[in-house]
Amino acid sequence: MIDSVEWRPDRAAEIIAGHAGTEGAALPILHDLQAEFGHVPAEAVPLLAEALNLSRADIHGVVSFYHDFRDHPPGRHLLHLCRAEACQSVGGDALAEHARARLGAGWGQTSTDGALTLEPIFCLGLCACAPAAMLDGQVIGRLDQARLDAIIDEARAR
Repeated sequence: MIDSVEWRPDRAAEIIAGHAGTEGAALPILHDLQAEFGHVPAEAVPLLAEALNLSRADIHGVVSFYHDFRDHPPGRHLLHLCRAEACQSVGGDALAEHARARLGAGWGQTSTDGALTLEPIFCLGLCACAPAAMLDGQVIGRLDQARLDAIIDEARAR
C-alpha cells in the first residue's frame, strides 16, 4: 500500500541536504523524494535544481526519462504488469488490455476510485511463471484474467 505524504518544503530540503556533496546525487535524491511523498512533486524540482546547480529542465528530463519516477501521486496500490517478451508470449498483452479496461486507466494512470495505479515493468524475473505482475512490491506469477480480477478486487477492498 502506498502512503503518500503531503508536500512539505522543509522535508524536501532535508532530503536534498542529506545528499550534499555527494557526486551524482540527483538520482538518490529523486528516489528519496518519491519514497517520502509518493511521487516527485513539481515543487521539489526548483529546490533540487538549485542545490545541484542544474537547470529545472535537467531535473525534469531525469524525472521524465526514468519509468520509476512519477510526477503525480499514485493510487493506494501500485500494480505493475510485466511487459517483457516472455510474459507477452503467454498472454501478457491480453492481460494488460483486460487490466486497463477493468481499471479504466492506461499505463501510468490511476483508477477513478483512486485504488490502483497501473504501471508497466520490463521483466520481474518470473519468466517461467509468466504472465507476471507485482502488487505493492509482491510478485505474482501465473496470472490469468480471473486471478487478476481477484487481485484487483482485493486491492480495491483494502
